[in-house]
Amino acid sequence: MRMSGDKEATIMKIWSRRRDMASVGLLFMVLAALLFSSHPSDAQERDLIFKKSTVWRALTPNDKLAVYGIDDPAVEGIACHYTLPEIGGVAGTIGVAEKVSDISLSCRQIGPVSFKEKFEQGSEMLRERRSLIFKRMHIVRGCDVKRNTMVYMVYSDRPIEGSPKNSTSSVPIEPWAGSEVQRCGDWVKQ
Repeated sequence: MRMSGDKEATIMKIWSRRRDMASVGLLFMVLAALLFSSHPSDAQERDLIFKKSTVWRALTPNDKLAVYGIDDPAVEGIACHYTLPEIGGVAGTIGVAEKVSDISLSCRQIGPVSFKEKFEQGSEMLRERRSLIFKRMHIVRGCDVKRNTMVYMVYSDRPIEGSPKNSTSSVPIEPWAGSEVQRCGDWVKQ
């Protein structure tokens, strides 16, 4: 049984549209996977210390400042605390509010310092998304070899315009309960 030319053309158009829709769906899934894929430093555990409301909102969550603590995964004995603003309201509740780049950072020696691995100057300790697509917060580390001091910096970036807002914290490596003082310069990759 042979189909007429019009029926055959109609069936070909339907299959062509389905193939195009499948291609668009596959492209969307690949883009979503890239967009939401994690980076090794994204997996770093952070601890919520507390939140403090800064702007009261009647029927939706308030704007808050959230304080988090994190241990340096490459350097035993150093911890950092940072404060992030969290936007409330309807936009903040559904996750579409633009998160501002005002982030503060403080790092301290909390025990004997020992290095677990060599690191590059400016290597990433933590990376966290600050918007649905483009904005990220980074905490990076380095070593001031002359002063035997670990230096940590937090900043946020955006591919198009960047962000000049940042904060720096220095941690001089001191003896701790009779432990030998390690030189951070010995652990910097050249």
